[in-house]
Amino acid sequence: MLERELKNYPHPLPSREYILQVLGDQEGVPVSFERLCELLDVESHEHELFQRRLGAMARDAQLLQNRRNDWLIPDKAHLIRGRVQGHADGFGFLVPEEGGDDIFLAPKEMEKVLHGDKAIVRIIGADRRGRPEGKVIEVTERANTRVVGRVFQEHGVWFVVAENRRISQDLLVAPPQKGDRKALHPKDGQVVMVEIIEQPSRQSQPICRIVEVLGNYADPGMEIEIALRKHDLPFEFSAEAEAQTKKLPDAVRKSDWKDREDITKLPLVTIDSETARDFDDAVYCERQGKDGKGGFRLVVAIADVSSYVTAGSALDQDAYDRGNSVYFPRRVIPMLPEKLSNGLCSLNPQVERLCMVCDMAIAANGEIKRYRFYPAVMFSHARLTYTEVAAALYDLDPDTRRKLAPQLPTLEALDTLFHLLSKAREKRGAIDFDTLETRMVFDDQGKIQRIEPYARNDAHRLIEECMLAANVCASEFLAENEQDTLYRIHEGPTPERLVKLRDFLGTFGLQLTGGDKPTAKDYAKLMERIENRPDKALLQTVMLRSLRQAIYSPDNVGHFGLAYERYTHFTSPIRRYPDLLVHRSIKAVLAKKKYQPGEWSDIGLHCSMTERRADEATRDVENWLKCFYMQDKVGEEFVGSISSVVPFGIFVALDDVFVEGLVHVSELGRDYFQFDATHHAMLGERTGVRYRLSDRVKVQVMRVDMNNNKIDFRLLGEAPAKVVVAAKLAPTPEVAPAQAKKKVAVVKKTESSAVAPTKATAAKLAKEKLAKADAVKTTVAKVGKKEESRKSAAKVAPATPSKTTKVSKVAGSSTAKAATPKGVAPVAKTPAPRAALFQAPKTPRTAPIVPVVAVTAKAAAPKAKAASAKSSAAKGTGKTSPKKGASRKA
Repeated sequence: MLERELKNYPHPLPSREYILQVLGDQEGVPVSFERLCELLDVESHEHELFQRRLGAMARDAQLLQNRRNDWLIPDKAHLIRGRVQGHADGFGFLVPEEGGDDIFLAPKEMEKVLHGDKAIVRIIGADRRGRPEGKVIEVTERANTRVVGRVFQEHGVWFVVAENRRISQDLLVAPPQKGDRKALHPKDGQVVMVEIIEQPSRQSQPICRIVEVLGNYADPGMEIEIALRKHDLPFEFSAEAEAQTKKLPDAVRKSDWKDREDITKLPLVTIDSETARDFDDAVYCERQGKDGKGGFRLVVAIADVSSYVTAGSALDQDAYDRGNSVYFPRRVIPMLPEKLSNGLCSLNPQVERLCMVCDMAIAANGEIKRYRFYPAVMFSHARLTYTEVAAALYDLDPDTRRKLAPQLPTLEALDTLFHLLSKAREKRGAIDFDTLETRMVFDDQGKIQRIEPYARNDAHRLIEECMLAANVCASEFLAENEQDTLYRIHEGPTPERLVKLRDFLGTFGLQLTGGDKPTAKDYAKLMERIENRPDKALLQTVMLRSLRQAIYSPDNVGHFGLAYERYTHFTSPIRRYPDLLVHRSIKAVLAKKKYQPGEWSDIGLHCSMTERRADEATRDVENWLKCFYMQDKVGEEFVGSISSVVPFGIFVALDDVFVEGLVHVSELGRDYFQFDATHHAMLGERTGVRYRLSDRVKVQVMRVDMNNNKIDFRLLGEAPAKVVVAAKLAPTPEVAPAQAKKKVAVVKKTESSAVAPTKATAAKLAKEKLAKADAVKTTVAKVGKKEESRKSAAKVAPATPSKTTKVSKVAGSSTAKAATPKGVAPVAKTPAPRAALFQAPKTPRTAPIVPVVAVTAKAAAPKAKAASAKSSAAKGTGKTSPKKGASRKA
């Protein structure tokens, strides 16, 4: 081959084929770059080009480079590169970079790595289930340098149990050096942040040192502090960003007016929730021609964040790292410092603000005819709330209408336009799913009192349609001017999901039209067909889960759920980094320049990641709060609907308390249950009893695991269909201004960020639920006395066996007993009395689990309530910050 290449080229760079042949002769042994240059006769002046060729081959998965930068052929050594995904039970998987089946890693192999590490694995066979099994050859990248967890002491040895349960290894705490005055000395059971100073290997556990003591597990707001660190959420601004913020003005200056239009006389208003503090958008609408037959002028003014957060600045870097604001119950982690997010950039009432304007001309049929983007200076004439607008427009409340008299012409024009845009949405086939939003209500001490449904009104939808229109115009403007940007894309269902959905629908005699590539309109037509069916909730849930998640990407593929050919995010630059980039892109076009912040695809991946990260962190906090709320309800009985069916059981969402828990398959009854993935059901082989998604059931709370944020139920039987009454839906809360203590946090419960919820009247829901009641089956597998006795509360330990920790071995204790599994408190025959529920337990490594005691549910309640009272006494006052713009996230 060398002779052939010399014949064709006087000074050839080795071809890919030749490189693979030479490396193939090495029989899987890695070769250094220098040695490879010798083998291929690569001259020194050709090294840079040769290195690029090797890099390109690595990107194409033809070559593999290990941590020592040696080169080898992956197939030759049966090696696969990927990222490790740990499991709480000790085993794990390697998720290959190039796709394909995950590779099982036994607990012994997981001793070498931690969750998130990148590694090279050799396939050594298959496990008992037929999955490919691997052996860790080398760790190429460590993902964990800092970990948050709880510190415990056993036999004189201190160790940390990570809050991220995918990190199943205990982290040994290195003893402090003599004379180290900075060494931290936490108490047993406290929450700490540690730095890993020695990564795990086959010979040793990971070793760490404590860098921060966060406090006791029961401290007010500790669940948020843990979530911030567990999910690596930036929550402190850099010193450079703080210094840059201090230099910014407090108000719009005369010099800021340059090259901007003056729209301060235009009666723009903001419409937001009562607890909102950062106002991204303001709107104005007027009819054109007589009776609006000439259409409408819609002005959407958006905070001009890009004028203050310049590309490449410290503020810009911090905003990029965060990606978006994070809205926890009672606390917000903003993307920008408060001076900007709540002050200089926020479109507060009665002050001048810089803005970017999308000025639209919309025809009487709801079609956008023309639009124009321009920078301007605006003046918000009023700060309105959704509740006020709904009262004025839809309830026709006389007091509210008098109060909003100056704004009524704009509001009434907006309402008329809203109905036109809604019809246009239906015409193009956008998907609307009925979803439920809930809110958490707290007392003055910050203790959660209840969880209740949260009603969205047409005022929310009015603003939502205005924002959708502006976002579409932004995407069209950038596409027409060939300016790269980040689109908000939502692809249609995958072929695999489509097959599963159609198989499921076929069992109901239903069909999704559209062939191999159904459109949103096909989904919308099916939604119309099932509107009045008693099993609508079941069908809608399965349809929703067939869709993918919306992400950010420079490669536009349209937005499936909203039925748009192009779509982007322009309307929330205070709280979303992609919107800030879109503003910069629009300004570049207006200035007849090109904007290139870097690799758009990499930025899109990063912003999609930060969005998922925020969702996971808020979900963790909400789950913790729900567990805290339920921990004094052990033994109580509730009615709910099956929200998910998995191979190990069914999840049930309770009606009145709006929390979800698991009924393990062992608690379903005296039968052997098979998981039916196609029909989303559990089927009893002997009795034929079936539990299917959306079925109504009655359950008893068995235990609450605060350590793992899990609630376990016991199935008691079936239940009648639920009737939703309008009075049960609470309106948007009216609370004191932001400076006062707030008590309500809104929590949006969604299955996908791809689609927006739709209006469903209480009467329609009631009719639907009553119809479903007639269809509910009445047979249920009864639990016999023997089973009842076997499942008494004295036996609450999980099925997974206990294991002896390495800590005991390190301590050298010959009498060390098997350690308690993580997250499960040991239950003695005669339980010893406990102190407050969330104090550091005597038995290490566990937060308390509240079990059902052996006698009766009534006996359990006083003890749980007493513990809860002590725990809640430790809770302090916390501010409440609902999720900003939940109705605007499309």
